[in-house]
Amino acid sequence: MSAAGDTALNARLLQRDASVERWSLLGLASPAILVVMVVMVLPVGWLFYLSFLGDDGQFSLENYNRMIESKAYGRIFWTTFKVSVLTTLICILIGYPLAYFLAQLPSRMANICLLTVLLPFWTSLLVRTYAWLVLLQRKGLLNRWAMDIGLWDEPVKLVHNLNGTLIGMVHIMLPFLVLPLYGSMKAISEDYMKASSNLGAGPVQTFWHVFFPLSLPGLFAGALIVFVLCLGFFVTPAVLGGGRVIMVAMQITTNIELFFNWGAASALGVVLLILTLGILFAASRALRLDNILGGGHG
Repeated sequence: MSAAGDTALNARLLQRDASVERWSLLGLASPAILVVMVVMVLPVGWLFYLSFLGDDGQFSLENYNRMIESKAYGRIFWTTFKVSVLTTLICILIGYPLAYFLAQLPSRMANICLLTVLLPFWTSLLVRTYAWLVLLQRKGLLNRWAMDIGLWDEPVKLVHNLNGTLIGMVHIMLPFLVLPLYGSMKAISEDYMKASSNLGAGPVQTFWHVFFPLSLPGLFAGALIVFVLCLGFFVTPAVLGGGRVIMVAMQITTNIELFFNWGAASALGVVLLILTLGILFAASRALRLDNILGGGHG
């Protein structure tokens, strides 16, 4: 047999082995695929189906037309994204210095301090939200303390508005930013800092030109997690917003509990899901963390 024939035969055998391997992997993954279909795909498909049912139970675009024509729905989506963006930005402003401080501590001390970051995970979200309600109300502990030390003379409205909503959501979402950011910072080798110092860079230059760019994966990952989770918040804006801060999840609940309109509620959920997926796709295309951090070189 010629060399060309041997090459063709080997190519066919390799192709057959690759095909067998793909089918074997598919067979092994079938249980997981089935679980994903049952847990995620079917409910989302049912949600899409319900969103096209009008008040008379017939197929129509009534629910989507209502969202386009009504300015109230536009304000609800605007409030949802505004609260999510503000919460994410405040978490970044607070969480980055906190994660940096933890990353500079010795491992034993850092582990102890991390317990304070993890503590909110061990407390019910509802309990934390009502705790903030007690602290922030007009006769709450914070207003009393501030008036006692002379920060202000009259009680300040810190709850049942956007301020109270942001305070509660930042407290709940902060660990979701700090933990991935802390992991990213701890993975940065100190050799880079030493090399920067040996080349004549000062501490500030070393931080901004070496440490900060290398910490961006954790920062972007944490910020994206916080933002996406905030889009579906219900309890905290409902309690601390006092009905003045209405987000999409709250309107979905209202459509079901007060109007028994599953179609309108499903349409809201579908639009929010599509917008969230669009944001995730845009972030994955625009940020390109591998290029930003030089991870794609080589």
